[in-house]
Amino acid sequence: MVKINLLPHREEKRKQRKAAFVALLGAAAVVGAVVVLAVGGIIAAQISSQTQRNEFIKAENAKLDVQIKEIASLREEIEALKARQQAVEDLQSDRNQPVYLMDELVKQVPEGVYLKSFKQEGQRIALNGYAQSNERVSELLRNLSNNSPWLEKPDLIEIRSTGIGQGRSAKKVFDFTINVGIKRPRDQEPQQQAAAGQVAAAPVASKAP
Repeated sequence: MVKINLLPHREEKRKQRKAAFVALLGAAAVVGAVVVLAVGGIIAAQISSQTQRNEFIKAENAKLDVQIKEIASLREEIEALKARQQAVEDLQSDRNQPVYLMDELVKQVPEGVYLKSFKQEGQRIALNGYAQSNERVSELLRNLSNNSPWLEKPDLIEIRSTGIGQGRSAKKVFDFTINVGIKRPRDQEPQQQAAAGQVAAAPVASKAP
């Protein structure tokens, strides 16, 4: 006897496959949601950790800025104290400048030159006088430039021919004005150190073959 199955088995299988597909989609969605949540949690934790690091760096930078300002303020105070100390030392040393000036002028003014006046403004001295010739003025400039440890950088401001005296005693002379710098004692230290170095190096050089 032949048995024939008249149930809609194809439709039933189609429903089963559809249900399995829907279940697979649901499982995939659940797995995807879990993965997304896990990755999102990891990223959020990293962002939170980096934010904490950034806040820490900002706080440390703020501390450093305060320390830098304090250091800058201390440096300014130190520089101000040094400037005051240097001013006091300059005032003390400048008391002896007239002595140095008079001594140097006696040494450096050549014969045939007569100084009428001199005036100091800061570290520059204006010398005014008469000379028998231009050569005497040139000699004075050379002496002030090369031979004086206290005077430096002379500049000839003016020179002109003039006459002094009357009648038979009248003479033709040259009226000149020279501007020259005067050094402070602290300006002598580099020159003295250089001179000491040259003296120390001289025996070594003499021993060389």
